[in-house]
Amino acid sequence: METPSEHVYPAHWEADVVLRDGGTAHIRPITEDDAKRLVDFYEQVSDESKYYRFFAPYPRLSDRDVHRFTHHDYVDRVGLAAVVGGEFIATVRYDRIDATGRPASAPADEAEVAFLVQDAHQGRGLASALLEHIAAVARERGIRRFAAEVLPANTKMIKVFTDAGYTQNRHFEDGVVRLEFDLEPTDRSVAVQRSREQRAEARSVQRLLAPGSVAVIGTGRRPGGMGRAVLRALLHGGFTGRVHAVNRAFPEGLGTLEPEGVPAHRTVGEIGEAVDLAVVAVPAESVPAVVADCGEHGVQGLVVISSGYGESGPEGRERQRELVRQARSYGMRIIGPNAFGILNTAPGVRLNASLAPELPPPGHIGLFTQSGAIGIALLSALHRRGAGHIGTSTFVSAGNRADVSGNDVLQFWHDDPATDVVLMYLESIGNPRKFTRLARRTAAAKPVVVVKGARHSGAAPTGHAVPSARIPDATVSALFRQAGVIRVDTVTELVDTGLLLAGQPLPDGPRVAILGNSESLGLLAYDACLTERLRPLTPLDLTTQATPDDFRTALAGALADDACDAVVVTAIPWVGESDGPSPDEGPELAAALRDAVRAGGAGKPVVVAHLEMDGLAAALGASGEDPAAATGASAAADADTEADGTPRGSGVPAYPAAERAVRALAEAVRYAAWRRTAAEPGRVPAYEDIDEAGAGTEIDDLLAAAGDRDARSFPLPADRAASLLARYGIAVRPALPAPDADTAARAAAVLGYPVALKTTAPHLRHRADLGGVRLDLTTEEALRRAYREFTDFLGKPEELRPVVQAMVPRGVDTVVRAAIDPAAGAVLSFGLSGAPSELLGDIAHRLLPATDRDAAELIRSIRAAPLLFGWRGADPVDTAALEELLLRLSRLVDDHPEVVAVELEPVVVAAHGLSVLGASVRLAAPPTGSDMGPRRLPVY
Repeated sequence: METPSEHVYPAHWEADVVLRDGGTAHIRPITEDDAKRLVDFYEQVSDESKYYRFFAPYPRLSDRDVHRFTHHDYVDRVGLAAVVGGEFIATVRYDRIDATGRPASAPADEAEVAFLVQDAHQGRGLASALLEHIAAVARERGIRRFAAEVLPANTKMIKVFTDAGYTQNRHFEDGVVRLEFDLEPTDRSVAVQRSREQRAEARSVQRLLAPGSVAVIGTGRRPGGMGRAVLRALLHGGFTGRVHAVNRAFPEGLGTLEPEGVPAHRTVGEIGEAVDLAVVAVPAESVPAVVADCGEHGVQGLVVISSGYGESGPEGRERQRELVRQARSYGMRIIGPNAFGILNTAPGVRLNASLAPELPPPGHIGLFTQSGAIGIALLSALHRRGAGHIGTSTFVSAGNRADVSGNDVLQFWHDDPATDVVLMYLESIGNPRKFTRLARRTAAAKPVVVVKGARHSGAAPTGHAVPSARIPDATVSALFRQAGVIRVDTVTELVDTGLLLAGQPLPDGPRVAILGNSESLGLLAYDACLTERLRPLTPLDLTTQATPDDFRTALAGALADDACDAVVVTAIPWVGESDGPSPDEGPELAAALRDAVRAGGAGKPVVVAHLEMDGLAAALGASGEDPAAATGASAAADADTEADGTPRGSGVPAYPAAERAVRALAEAVRYAAWRRTAAEPGRVPAYEDIDEAGAGTEIDDLLAAAGDRDARSFPLPADRAASLLARYGIAVRPALPAPDADTAARAAAVLGYPVALKTTAPHLRHRADLGGVRLDLTTEEALRRAYREFTDFLGKPEELRPVVQAMVPRGVDTVVRAAIDPAAGAVLSFGLSGAPSELLGDIAHRLLPATDRDAAELIRSIRAAPLLFGWRGADPVDTAALEELLLRLSRLVDDHPEVVAVELEPVVVAAHGLSVLGASVRLAAPPTGSDMGPRRLPVY
């Protein structure tokens, strides 16, 4: 009999996961204290499932079985369970095939794996989730291969293994299907995992946004209070499902809450029918009892309006963590706490589970915000400026975002046919790498526009208990651009850009036609286009005497002109015989512009910049007639038009300043350009001279020699750094130490003249402007003279740490870095070497692994890039060699997560070839988890 485990409980294996139906489960190692849970679990499994597991009738577990299945060493024998409500609903176990039990030909790093899922929970994706986690555990424990024996009739389990995407072999013997598969992740297994993640997380949000019934918990009997406000919002918005009012203070037998006339209950358990969504608006100290009541009666999700959590200090943050743990233990997801609420304008739902007094008009913009105040301001601005024609599909105001985050909502919007444009106000990003991955996939199909608050470290609201991200804001912007995210600076720009993208087609290029009745406003638009790196045509001045017909004719001509890709219309009140502007001029001009747009087709975007024409924006946003009158046949015609596949947005956005109109247009131009290339992101080259295995062995030896360093990173000696880099085809020019002048002379004789004398002191390194570098020393006399000057003016040799290095062809000094950011993952950076680039932040970044397209864009995205391409008559440098260096370094860091930082400086890029003159490398033990690991919900 096995002895009790003496190994430390591996708490890092615990994880919350979202299942296929949108519910959650907690995965954790099985312990010795789980005997009763295991027995109870087994009793609820059908005889057929037991037969599939043990290949024979097995009605109950013996004491020996229970002991064996609950006592593990967490190395050779591991069991994991999926838990909901404190009870097991599925288990998985592996047993390493040891020397006495395996054939001589079987590898020592192989284990047998077996699953058991309660029949009531089959079909929820539990086995797939458990396979991901047990495979990650096995790899951590040195197991590289699983074997499973399955009865041929057990088609569901065979499908779990075959659909996982691992490289496998399958054969039939002795009436059993034997599956053997490697656990090394493959492109297909990662794709399968992420596809399952997307469907599950999207479903979990969809359950929240489209419930069949809602209970508002904390509804008062008298008017006033948040609960009553949410209840009124649900009813006033026309929610199509059932609504219940819940409050423990209701007297028994109340029956109905008046004047709303909704059923009233003291607890969720008294409702007597399924409740999909609960809106919680009770004091924080009462929330745990409410969550337990909801969880025990099958509520699928919670919107927690209540405050008093992370935003209130350390005690509140702990209360917030406990809230998430409790809700997930019942399989529920949470919006909030301290949330403003959620909205869904779909005709079949009409959900307003929020503090917003009205449900906004339906449309195709999805909104996510971490601030209730900004959320309601965004809804108001979109409604006002879109005149009800450009509306909202769904809205999520997540408050402290303790559970459901922007990542989850992106998963939902990716496939949501009702959402064409995504607008997000973010104050914290818990998992930047995952956000970037999801945003890139979504942006390839629909625009994602983000305004990021709390840009500076430590400025995030206290309620957002996310890991501290040390990633600089400039890096965040670079990663957003790589993912196709449109990052704007203000909430106003968020609305400006969203209205254009929702109402107009994407431009085919940067050429902009400008026309209007104000020469000055046209010139402002022209200048703004140049500032935004667009290509404006000479403005067409229609003069202040222009009529709406003149605008119609000019706009139609611009839209038909193949020389432009977009049109900016500028307008001021016309000058006439009247004493002031006519109240009809806005609608008249809007009608003329709409006619021209319709006649010109939907191929080019049109934006309007106006001054003192307040009615123009509303008239342009409308569908061509009074919005209130757009009913009956007219509304049906609009619906038919969308069903026929024509563009949904037909509103022409108007802006009270030319600069705002052009800035929004420029964002659309840049996004369209990114989207055209998104389908071909490039490739990661395979260099035949890379010695990946040799580098891995060298890294293992270096880590073993370093001993226990408390998981901190440590620098490699210069020679070991050069050796490791050489395995990836990165040659570092040798620099020989020169502790005295005689040693310097001998080093120069070895290297050959001309040479450079450099200090490696941190405060002088690469600082030629401070005298820390002397170049083109052609004789020993010149070398010794430079050495004397070094020591006379800069310090003692032991302080300067001088080195001698052979001269290389002149070129442009650059710096190349790769580092593992704890939040963003592996990031590749490039810039010119020297203080100006560092001071101005002229450094470009890309996530790894980098493709050939990424490398080319990285070089060209810094502001000083012209220096590489022949600025002011200089010879262009060998950017192809520079791109190859970037790609080789990308491969090194991506292949070996133990390489946590590399800096190559300076890298002198000449007209032909380049030279790496300095290199530093830091190693650390590989992280236990990453974005490539099994699916898991974050725990903050």
